[in-house]
Amino acid sequence: MSLDSASNTQRLIAADFLTPSYRIVGKMMVPSNGAVGLLNNTTTSFMEVLDAKLARIHMPTKLVGEYQVINVVKSNVFAVCLARRDDIGPSALARGGFTQMIKYPVRVTTQVYELDGTLEWAGRFDFSTIMVEGTRDFVPIYNATLTAILIPLLKLESPAILFNRKQVDLLALRSDKKESN
Repeated sequence: MSLDSASNTQRLIAADFLTPSYRIVGKMMVPSNGAVGLLNNTTTSFMEVLDAKLARIHMPTKLVGEYQVINVVKSNVFAVCLARRDDIGPSALARGGFTQMIKYPVRVTTQVYELDGTLEWAGRFDFSTIMVEGTRDFVPIYNATLTAILIPLLKLESPAILFNRKQVDLLALRSDKKESN
């Protein structure tokens, strides 16, 4: 869906997209249900990024290409960092319903990235439910910091990040962390 074919119900938002090998800075056209609606749309396995700038993860400050439009395979995206919390979409959709939410400080890791932030979840923290419940692959965390494990200079802070739960190695409550002696 290019910029010219966008309908009135869509809007353009800026985002950083992180794959295992690239950081892509660009814009995506999102429907009325926001970034969570686009990323968790099960009818398509890819998305377009407009005005895309690419950098390799191991050289995050060196631009390797600029494109008007690139297509990205959603399953290969680990995280999408958004400039505003509101860009995620309606809170009922991002949260999975209209229920009382509990804020859990968490750490999420993959083979390439670490994320620290706040997961808002209804009810008690249950790893298996978070990781497999429903059809959504991208889960929001808030006030988050993303760091590349082998390249700590690549550090992004964002009010909202959607992470791909299919690429997660571990998810831990920061409150369960033991203190160092």
